[in-house]
Amino acid sequence: MDFALTPAQEQIRSQVAALAGRFAPEYWLGKDDRHEYPHEFVRAFADAGWLGLMVPEAYGGAGLGVTEAALVLHEICASGAGTSGASPIHFYVFPPAPLIKFGSEAMKRAYLPGICSGAIVMAFGVTEANAGTDTSRIETRAERRGDVWVVNGHKVWTTNAQHATKILLLARTAPRQAERPLKGLTLFFADLDRRAVTVREIQKLGRAAVDSNELFIANLEIPDADVVGTAGEGFYHLIEALNPERIVIAMEAVGIGRAALARATAYAKERVVFDRPIGKNQAIAHPLAHALATLDAAELLCLKAAWLCDRGLPCGREANAAKLLAAEAGFEACDAAVQTLGGFGYAKEFHVERLWREVRLYKIAPVSQQMALNYLAEHALGLPKSY
Repeated sequence: MDFALTPAQEQIRSQVAALAGRFAPEYWLGKDDRHEYPHEFVRAFADAGWLGLMVPEAYGGAGLGVTEAALVLHEICASGAGTSGASPIHFYVFPPAPLIKFGSEAMKRAYLPGICSGAIVMAFGVTEANAGTDTSRIETRAERRGDVWVVNGHKVWTTNAQHATKILLLARTAPRQAERPLKGLTLFFADLDRRAVTVREIQKLGRAAVDSNELFIANLEIPDADVVGTAGEGFYHLIEALNPERIVIAMEAVGIGRAALARATAYAKERVVFDRPIGKNQAIAHPLAHALATLDAAELLCLKAAWLCDRGLPCGREANAAKLLAAEAGFEACDAAVQTLGGFGYAKEFHVERLWREVRLYKIAPVSQQMALNYLAEHALGLPKSY
């Protein structure tokens, strides 16, 4: 077993850490307070060539793997950027995955270079209020009329829709069949035409710098050329990216936990109460030490899952377990940080409360802890399917 990163991976880690470190905690506090998209941060990463991480070099990308993507997103989060910094970059890494694998050559040449440069801002429209995790029951419909599809429906939790020019959109194009409920869903890479799509921003607990939205779609016309892969097979095109995304999401949670842990550790060394630094007290020290141990363990599982994924080996068990444990470890580290700072942990100017609010998302999305456990129970333990 070799637990060492390659020299190239170490270089990626250090370069991304240096770039993300140029954006101070006060920058992210301002973005969070104003609910303002971090355009400057995204532009810096675009100019440095990081947006097309997993896009093949032939289309302007770096052609790197899941391990490298995980390292990049981890370092962004560990810098203190949290999900407000990770999410915009994340959306240049994973939503393009179905285009890369299943898109036509014309589609790849038309869109992937713009994604790599940052000229195209993507939204991702899958989730619906009445379907939730049961994607087979989405109600958005696409009807084919000649060489154009006409889409009507409703999406929720669509990230980036305030700024996006394109949307990766899943719609039902054939009736749901009980024996194959996920067949008949089609994936489109469509213009986000504001004449046909009404966008309403959702106010939420964290990640305020990156918009989440509700979409109302009325007669959105999409050329047949913008179907990704095969009509009716859209869900199966999407799931190709599920395990890689869970691995990278897990590394983001670890990174946020590390950022909070670093701030709490520094505070515990400096804060003096009863004539002694509070870090001398085991009630302070032990939760931080435990957070370090659980973050380390979660990161190792993330990297193992990424190693398997990059070699084309089965990684569903490891990817789901990594996401499950990293979400818990990241949240507990942030919670310990807030507790360490006491009242100041509740104050925005000390920055850990934002990390606490943002890391909480990873217990819910992109897959809940319960669904990760369902996967492990069924596919790793061989227990009967529970849903």
